[in-house]
Amino acid sequence: MGEDINGSLKQFLELSYDELEELNLAARQITDPKTAEKKHAAYIASEKQIKAVTVFFSDIEGRLHMLDYDKRFFLGSLDGLTFDGSSIKGLSEIQESDLRLVIDWTSFTYLPADVFGSGKVAVFANICNRDLSPYESDYRSQLQAYARMLFEKDGTIAYMAPEIEGFLLKGTDAEQQYDESRGFELISTGGYYHSLPLDDLRHFIDNVAEAQRVMGFQNEKDHPEVAPSQFEMNYSYTEVVRACDQAQLYKLVCRQIAASMGMTATFLPKPIQKINGNGMHLNFSVVKDGKNIFYDPKGQDGLSDIGWQYVERLLYRASDLCLIFNPSINSYRRLDPNFEAPNQIKVSAIDRSSMIRIPLANSRSSRIEIRSVAPDANPYLAMFVILKTGLEDKAVKRSKDKRERLRFLPGTITDAIRLFQASDYTTKILGESAKNKYLEQKKVVRDRNPRELGTTIKDSEVIYHHEITNQYLWNQF
Repeated sequence: MGEDINGSLKQFLELSYDELEELNLAARQITDPKTAEKKHAAYIASEKQIKAVTVFFSDIEGRLHMLDYDKRFFLGSLDGLTFDGSSIKGLSEIQESDLRLVIDWTSFTYLPADVFGSGKVAVFANICNRDLSPYESDYRSQLQAYARMLFEKDGTIAYMAPEIEGFLLKGTDAEQQYDESRGFELISTGGYYHSLPLDDLRHFIDNVAEAQRVMGFQNEKDHPEVAPSQFEMNYSYTEVVRACDQAQLYKLVCRQIAASMGMTATFLPKPIQKINGNGMHLNFSVVKDGKNIFYDPKGQDGLSDIGWQYVERLLYRASDLCLIFNPSINSYRRLDPNFEAPNQIKVSAIDRSSMIRIPLANSRSSRIEIRSVAPDANPYLAMFVILKTGLEDKAVKRSKDKRERLRFLPGTITDAIRLFQASDYTTKILGESAKNKYLEQKKVVRDRNPRELGTTIKDSEVIYHHEITNQYLWNQF
């Protein structure tokens, strides 16, 4: 409960975990925006114990931002929620600083008070221009608009589930205080089979899994990963925009719970050399008229011709899109096949050094798994280019040549920037302005780091990382 300076109690909302799960699962069933707004706005207005609405939005690099609005101000300003986009690195220029937030009421979430504070509920917002048109650098709104267009055109729905790995480190703010001479200190030496049921890693995983369950994630499994002090928590397939929202919330909840335990959850792709790194494997499929169009029991590896067309198009554009899937200096350390990470531009049902894997599946679970995506990638941007490339790119046809030359993903961000910049395809799919904004952020980080990766994880690649940096750290060098 909240307490004022005079010691009297304030009755802020604190729901039990059982109540939260029931409410969030029910909220997920409301997919019509107008129905969702009517129901949830009325709830906020009538529930006296709610003090604030947390609004989430993401910038072009995928950083998650939060604003807490007083509930009365929020409800009275729904058609005029603005913020200064120029204050967020890489989002907008000073001359276009006034941007608008348009609430997506279908994302409404009841929040666990022990993680987010009492008396709060949350929604995601899309960034729009003054005229309410989608802002070119906001890929949540771009992805949502594209997904709606597909559904309205012929009933096509894209589904996705991410597998996001992270490390648990000793101490709070371990990334901001990184020293390359010492490196990071792991909380546990256990991995898949060596973590004890009540050690710090397992205790952390249990707490996060419970929080995401009550937020409506519909958990499937959670476990320590291969590397020591590494974790992964899996949850069910869902519509692609909601899946990206959950990826953002997953990382936030992990960081918050780790901090409350005096530790740090990091999603740097390769925080420690000589052990496995972190990935964000994107499992996705496309359904039309209730049928998974990727499935064909007679197809190669159970994948349909449409599914294989997706695969071939993504492989063809792999080098062009690598900077989107691996957006940081550090992410190129992870692309090492010695540690189960993909660096080969190929597809396989079994080889985990392949960029794309075709998991064993049935008509319901048939999917494509893109293994080359790092956990620091913008999930909305990644899925936007994956869907558009798979559905629309006509530049390549499925090859019948089994002797094709093996290609590899770029080995450094310098190579990835060069390929991304030179690509006419990335200009076409992103638009010239958004492409240049994204590219500029990548170049600035590249220019503040050694050209070659080397064998030591550098201070600069950690503190200039887009998920870590703040204005103070950025200007120390």
